Amino acid sequence: MNIKKTNLRLILIFLLGLFYSCSPTVKVTNDYDHGISFSEFKTFAVYDLKAQEGQISQLNADRITKAIRTEMIAKGFTESNNPDLKVNAVTILKNKTSVSANTNFYGYGGMYRPYGYWGGGAMMGTANTTVDTYDYVDGSLVIDIVSTKTQKMIWQGIGNSQIDSKPDNPDEFINGAVKKILEGFPPGMAKK
Repeated sequence: MNIKKTNLRLILIFLLGLFYSCSPTVKVTNDYDHGISFSEFKTFAVYDLKAQEGQISQLNADRITKAIRTEMIAKGFTESNNPDLKVNAVTILKNKTSVSANTNFYGYGGMYRPYGYWGGGAMMGTANTTVDTYDYVDGSLVIDIVSTKTQKMIWQGIGNSQIDSKPDNPDEFINGAVKKILEGFPPGMAKK
């Protein structure tokens, strides 16, 4: 398998694994400029999310773009050619290995006799240590929102997850991932 196909597959696995019901828990965080009045923003545009070599397939870029549009419109924003806000999304994938060691001790520390316990403080026996490794992808989907007036980022949402399996429905997964990340936008409208 060539590297490009491997990277595209990892991206798909990341995006699908982030929020699919059988996938691991996704940690979502966000940050924003506390000095901004978000009520002044009414319109948006999505940056052109081109498929970058080894980062994201064009299919997934299109899915992310569609999901962002759907969520922003559901929040009352209007898509425009002259927007108040620009929205962009980036995926970050890192191959990682988890290592764990387990030691089991088999033996005895003394002897029990009918008239009492005899033995010293030393344990005799054998120790068995096993080392397990597990390869996975640590993936993040980052959504940035920029004010077109100031050209500064005013809000950022990040979804992060350990990815170890591929969900069945990429559209459903990506829609859920984007929805969960954008729950905190605009600030003050998130469900409590």
